[in-house]
Order: sequence, then structure tokens, then C-alpha cells
Amino acid sequence: MSQESEYGAGQIQVLEGLEAVRKRPAMYIGSTDSRGLHHLVYEVVDNSIDEALAGHCDDITVSIHEDGSVSVADDGRGIPVDTHEEYDRPALEVILTVLHAGGKFDNKSYQVSGGLHGVGVSVVNALSQRLEAEVKRDGGVFRHAFEGGEPVGDMERVRDMESDEETGTQIQFWPDTGIFETGEISFSTLSNRLRELAFLNSGVRITLRDEREDDDEGEPVSETYEYDGGIREFVKYLNETRSAMHDDIIYFEDEEQNIQIEVAMQATQELQGSIHAFANNINTREGGTHLTGFKTALTRTVNDYANENDLLSDLDNNLSGEDIREGLTAVISIKHPDPQFEGQTKTKLGNSEVRGIVESAMHEGLGTYFEEHPDTAQAIVMKAVEAAKARMAAQKAEELTRRKSALDSTSLPGKLADCQTKDPEEAELFIAEGDSAGGSAKQARNPDYQAILPIKGKILNVEKHRLDRILENDEIRNMITAIGAGIGDEFDVENIRYKKIIMATDADVDGAHIRTLLLTFFYRHMRPLLEGGYVYATQPPLYRVRYRGETYDAMTEAERDEIIEEKCDGNPTRVQRFKGLGEMNPEQLWETTMNPDNRILKQITIEDAAAADKMFSVLMGDAVEPRKQFIKDHAPEAEWIDI
Repeated sequence: MSQESEYGAGQIQVLEGLEAVRKRPAMYIGSTDSRGLHHLVYEVVDNSIDEALAGHCDDITVSIHEDGSVSVADDGRGIPVDTHEEYDRPALEVILTVLHAGGKFDNKSYQVSGGLHGVGVSVVNALSQRLEAEVKRDGGVFRHAFEGGEPVGDMERVRDMESDEETGTQIQFWPDTGIFETGEISFSTLSNRLRELAFLNSGVRITLRDEREDDDEGEPVSETYEYDGGIREFVKYLNETRSAMHDDIIYFEDEEQNIQIEVAMQATQELQGSIHAFANNINTREGGTHLTGFKTALTRTVNDYANENDLLSDLDNNLSGEDIREGLTAVISIKHPDPQFEGQTKTKLGNSEVRGIVESAMHEGLGTYFEEHPDTAQAIVMKAVEAAKARMAAQKAEELTRRKSALDSTSLPGKLADCQTKDPEEAELFIAEGDSAGGSAKQARNPDYQAILPIKGKILNVEKHRLDRILENDEIRNMITAIGAGIGDEFDVENIRYKKIIMATDADVDGAHIRTLLLTFFYRHMRPLLEGGYVYATQPPLYRVRYRGETYDAMTEAERDEIIEEKCDGNPTRVQRFKGLGEMNPEQLWETTMNPDNRILKQITIEDAAAADKMFSVLMGDAVEPRKQFIKDHAPEAEWIDI
């Protein structure tokens, strides 16, 4: 037997302690890209939030430092520093170096927690070049440092405090640049998550500071989030760019079997709904039993009210859940002492008892609200009736047949130049702007694994239209058929034909608009594509510089000028400006945009569903002022003329 094929006890490796985390970091934080990097911050913040949930913390400060480190400070009880009997080491050191060590397993120290796997802060330690912990408790200030997850010396009591009442914890860490693909912490990414946590935990004050940038007064840029109204203010925030049908936020809370339930909602005139479900502050993007209970009770309660008040006389059947949820903004938040999440990603709640509890609380709370606010109840019902009539009218006009054709047809669009491989892992679909670019791409591609679908002009803005109208658009129907996984509630990501769906649009204003229209469609009707990281955008160069037989590509004017100065001695042979993909010949298109060895692709992902939802509403909704303000804020050098 050759040495390569030997497989016995000698080949079994046992990774001790945090070594396993450093060896396979994605198993613990999901990835080593930007998402994984920011996940480290969330793990530390979650510990502070757990202190707040236990009633021991009011203030949390997150600081991004100039040296690339991040610190999280709170005024909670402070991590215990006394000696742990089993390990004969300070509890602080045990918590930071031993997986599954923490105070969240017995429901005594923490009744509710988001960090139930007990790997949070120890994983942060393992994936940091250095971590420093400072704890205030027991009348003293204690410090301990770690490098690569290992303690540096012993924990020290650095000074005494005048009062035993001053307590808290600060964790500062420097992410390991050898593990993460990027070391750049994004202020906006942290801002979205911290704002969300402040909404979900009323009364907690969270401050985010960025020492890398100064404000107008020369102080570090900072934002503070504190919402006494909790998820009611969350709904109000989400609806800032929408037209609400009633001024008040429908809100109720309940508690049963130690499970706390909060629901806040408001109906809007818009067509797109916005429903977000959380369990122990975790955004359960895939839903779960709490969301199922909410939807079931919502449909039953609205139909009960409508039937009791004879509001469905124009319909043959009850309203569907889809009809009722049209334009509804809602936040469901539960706090469970023992949540069961499906998988380490914690994106779906599995506790079976939660469905009935939420359903009961929802039915009672919403039913009472309807009795006390009949005008609002009738407006909500009539909006749903309008949606139902539009849906049934589409069916009568044979839109159901059209929809079936769009979703189930085995014949692919005539414009699609499909690839030879049938393996989605290998296959790429380029959605090319215009027939000209599509023609060049068809000639340039590698037909083994690259498919090309040209789209003509700008597709429909799906933010403003119902599904029946959307499916009348030829370009959208072609995309649905080519991708092969359906649409909306019927979308099944397991059936997609390509694991890379690449938007190939020009690097100009029209190209950006088409990308935004495509992303709006994917987000509203094929969201799992974005959540799975299957959507990309090409980043074609704007300039090509030639000098003495060498070719250099530049993405910006500044990069072009740098190449001319440093590579061409200020005297290039030729500088070519690419106005669009259609202007490139097949060879240029392959070299710059399609060749996996050379191309630059930008992966489009969803960091925060609520923030993404609001942004699509701003950019693509009916309200003009929020969109105008957004453009002003993000294009400060542009000249504005009010007409």
C-alpha cells in the first residue's frame, strides 16, 4: 500500500481548543470575507446586548480605531474574573480561550440570549492577531491580553476603583489579516446592524464611533442609536419613504411560557410589502415558526373581520395572504429562553410551540385593534380587496397561462445562447445590456460554461407593479425562464441553472440604472439569489492604454493618469476610452470582462435586509423627495437646479 493511500488512526488529526477555529474559520463565522470580518464585531456586541436583556446594561459604545482594531465597551456587570474551579484559571481567560464556555446555558445568568452556541467571543479571540480585555468589577480594573487566541502572561489587576458599583467590559481586537480577505471595517455596515439592535431593544443606547474620520468639529464621526419606542420606531423608520394608510403604528406585546412576543405593523399604499422577523435579536431571514404564526393569524383575522362586516361581497373567495400582505410593513420580534435555530447561520427559527403562541397573540391583538379602529380596518381590507381583484382579473385575462409559460416552459428563450455544461456550480449567465454587447459576448465567451442573455433596453421597475404586470415584460420572462427557478413564493434556489448570474452593463448612467432595475427585480422576486451570493456585476475598464507593445487597463481617470505617468513615461502610444461593452470587439470583451483570469466581478450580497428594503424603496419607489435627498447626500459635488 502506498503512503498516499494510507488511512488509519495515524492520519486522524485532533485540533485542540481554538486551533480548530483558526484552521476552519468559515465553520464558525460563515466566511472570511467582509461578512465574516463584521461578524466578529457582532459577536462581541451580542454579549453586551445580552447584558442589556438581563437588565444590567444601558450603554454600549463601538469604536473603529485608526490602527484597524475595533473596541466594544459596555456598562454591564463585567465578565467574571474569579478563578474557574475546573480550569484553575480566571473565568475571563476561560471564556476567551475555551469554546462553548459561557454563562448562557443554564438560563440563570441570562434568561434570553442570542449567543447560545457559546463560541462567540472565544472565536473572535482565535481569529484576532491580538485581543485585549478590560473588566471593571469587584472594586478593581482587570486586564488580560491574547495573541492568536493564546494568553499573553496572566490577568492583572491594574488598579482599584473607589466604588464597587462601577462595572463594565471592554473588548478590543485586531482581526488577523492573514485569515481575512479584507481588513476594512465599514462604518455603514456596522451602523445598519447597531441601529437594528437599538430598535429591537428599547431603551438601550448604542454609540458607533469612527476614529478614522473627523466631523465638522474635528471630533471622530459618531452616531448614537436609542429608541424608547422600540420596534414601533423601527416600522416608522422603514416607512419614511412610503405613504402610510394610517398614522398610528399597530402594536401589541404578549408573554407566554416565558416567551416574549412583540409585533408592530403599518399598512402603506405601496405594492411591495416589508416584513422582518427576529428571534433573540437575530434576523431570521429564512423565517420560521414565528413568521408562520404571524402570517397565518394575519390572514385569518383580516378575513374574519371582512366577512363579519360584509366587505368581501365583490369576491368569490376569501382574501389570500399575498393580497393582505401587499404594502404591509411589519416587524415581529420574539425573545425565547431556549430558541432552536436551524444551523449555525441561525436564519430560521424551528421551535414548534412558537407558532401557536404568536398566532394566538396576533389574533387577539389585531382583532382588538380592528374593533377599536374600524376606519383603519376597513381601509386595510379594501386595499387587500383591490389586490385580490387585480390578481383575479389577471387570471381571467389568461395571465395565469402566461405565468405558467414563463415559469414552467421547458423551451429556453430564443435570445439565450446557453452553455454546454449542465452543472450549476460551473455555469455562468451573463445578462448583457443591448443586442450589440450581447452579440460581442456570444462571440467572446467560452461556450463550455458561459451563457449569454441579451436584454433590450430597461426592464420594468418592479417596485411599482404587481406580478401580473411584471410577467407581461418579455425581458423579465426571458430571465425567469433562463434562470429556471421560478419567481416569488414559488422560487426555489435549488433549481437555478447558473451559480453565477452576472450583470454585464455599461459603466455609465444608463448602465447603472439598468443594474438597479435588475437588482430591484432580484431582491423583490428572487431574493435567495442575493442571499446566496449568486449575483455579480462586471467591472469593465474605462480605459485601455498601450505603450511599446504592452497593454494596461484602467478603471478610473486617476488610474489612467497614473499608468500614463509611471508606465508610459507620460507618452503612451494610444489611449482608448471604452464607452460601452458593445464597442469592444470580442477579443477585448473576453480579455477585460469575461476571462476568469483577468476579469473583476463585484459580488452583490445583502448585509442587512431591512436596510436593503428601505434603500430599494428610496431609489425605486413613488416618493420623489427621499430619492432626491439621497442623491444630494451622495453626490455632494453635483450642481442642483430646482425646476
